[in-house]
Amino acid sequence: MITRGSALALGSAFLAAPAALSAQSLVPMLLGAVPEESVTPALWAEQSGMFRKAGLDVDVQPAASGNAIAAGVAGGSYTVGKSSLPAIVTAHAHGLPFVFVAGGSLYDTKFPYSVLTVKADSPLKTAADLNGKLIAVPSLSDITTFATKAWVDAHGGDSNSLKLLEFPFAQIPDALAAGRVEAGFIADPVLQQALDAKQVRVFAHAFDAVATQFMVTGWFVTTDYWNKNEAELKKFYHVMQDADKYVVGHPSDTVSVLSKFSKVDPDVIAKTHRIGYAPLEPKYIQPVIDILAKYKAIPAAFDAKELIAPGLR
Repeated sequence: MITRGSALALGSAFLAAPAALSAQSLVPMLLGAVPEESVTPALWAEQSGMFRKAGLDVDVQPAASGNAIAAGVAGGSYTVGKSSLPAIVTAHAHGLPFVFVAGGSLYDTKFPYSVLTVKADSPLKTAADLNGKLIAVPSLSDITTFATKAWVDAHGGDSNSLKLLEFPFAQIPDALAAGRVEAGFIADPVLQQALDAKQVRVFAHAFDAVATQFMVTGWFVTTDYWNKNEAELKKFYHVMQDADKYVVGHPSDTVSVLSKFSKVDPDVIAKTHRIGYAPLEPKYIQPVIDILAKYKAIPAAFDAKELIAPGLR
């Protein structure tokens, strides 16, 4: 686990690409990512020249959801995608060839950055109060959906009664305020912005129903692309490891890149607790596989090692 306390300062050599490296020699990679906190290391590595130093010409583009990104990676629109784990777990369970090439955000119950919220003045208090209610999640097949179901079931409610609707994170505070939904899952930096505006209050740390620590997002490619570009993707993996450490160790340096990409005010981002990043290890992936199996999103659980690119296991 990479923590703020253990982050190492990276040398200034990472802060600019060497002039001798021509654009023609760089390997192009188009990355697709939802504009939330866990994209920050890739944005920093792109802006600071870390990718170029490794011989990679990386362009990070925003996308609406992990499922849309998975479709883009499968179809060749994106080289590498960032997705929450269920889209990739489900694809693997149905025989689609995706593998992770870098870890993403780490959920840690000590620092919950993505939570189930309600309108600030909502009368809802218990899991049972959510029975039959409209709840906003970024995707019906996202980890937020399964975490919500698991938390409700574990605390006396009935997940079968929930009416789940898809909304991008950025739209959920307004949907709550307008009464279009009665609860919604929101992640930083949108969460901090909504809390500051007194639009919402935290209802539950629903991710705890999955595990106290697990990998929420990860960077992935098709198996075919891995097989043909293993050397370049190993460079990507190592750059992302270094970028993860830098972002955790220097949170103020990376506010502007996330603000520009997410369209969230930099002052809001600066006030949020910056997340940690998960090593690409099976123990951080297995809880997600298991909860998807529990809620019949996949036929059966399987070994998380199968989701990690062969040369990185």
